[in-house]
Amino acid sequence: MPGEFEPHAATWMAWPCRQEIWGEAFAAVKQDTARLAQTITAFEPLFMVARPQDAAEVAMLCGPAVRIVELPIDDSWARDSGPTFITNGRELAATAWRFNAWGNKYHPHDADAGLARRVADRAGVPVVAGDLVLEGGGILSDGEGTLFTTESCLLNPNRNPGLSRVAVEAELMRVLGAHKVIWMPGDPTELETDGHIDGLLALVEPGAALIEAVDDPQDPRAEILRENRRALELAIDAKGRALRLWPIGEAQPGPGPRYCRSYVNFYLVNGAVIAPAYGQPSDRNVENLLRSVYRGRRIVMLPIGAIATGGGGFHCVTQQQPRAGSAP
Repeated sequence: MPGEFEPHAATWMAWPCRQEIWGEAFAAVKQDTARLAQTITAFEPLFMVARPQDAAEVAMLCGPAVRIVELPIDDSWARDSGPTFITNGRELAATAWRFNAWGNKYHPHDADAGLARRVADRAGVPVVAGDLVLEGGGILSDGEGTLFTTESCLLNPNRNPGLSRVAVEAELMRVLGAHKVIWMPGDPTELETDGHIDGLLALVEPGAALIEAVDDPQDPRAEILRENRRALELAIDAKGRALRLWPIGEAQPGPGPRYCRSYVNFYLVNGAVIAPAYGQPSDRNVENLLRSVYRGRRIVMLPIGAIATGGGGFHCVTQQQPRAGSAP
């Protein structure tokens, strides 16, 4: 599994269609999704998966640069229901994990459970089946043999009941070609995903990462985030390196308990970082931090808008397709 910071062939997204998540913000989240898609196309090709009945709306809002792929879907979180692409250095393949909508939180989800295989078919790549209930937002790779994940998500009884950490590690390494799994505690208080890794960590390069933090020691999540940082401070990656870490703060709370405050939930594209802007003073601090650690990449601070009200951010609604041969 290549690192997200390695070259991309394209990005995949999925058009919002589960109105129950968004309520009155449904129209706004479509506009926000279109704006994100259009921004990505300035850096790399983008494929938007959409139900056939939504294709005309996607074309109208996104414009001709976004390539529409008509497929059945239940939801718009392409990171989680779409495939994780892997490579042997010459060719691509796509993983198809078992998907149960974040522990059976939403129904129906049978269309999303089949999305990874359908995308792989459209991309013209073979499928490697994974025998775990797992969402793409639950794993990160450094492209050099180290995987990162969280206990609160992958060891949750609502995903893989009865499976030990050893068994989960073995399957991750088998499917993704890794040599080591680094576990973070995660965040069991997070309502939607039970603590996905992509709301806590973003890799800059092998051996270096940004980690979610809060400035207020009285914040209810302060201790949770300290525990996650401590786990990484004690970790050694597959190449024998200790990790260099930069803390990245959270935005202020927004409307509703599901609101995604995570600045670390940004998306890397070829030559740029597309990061959420919350319209808060902290946006400038985050922009400066990203510019200092992602040297050579353009930093695009894009309004997150209504997307955050659904419990996720830019990373959650995108999935990179790496260039074949982008990882050894």
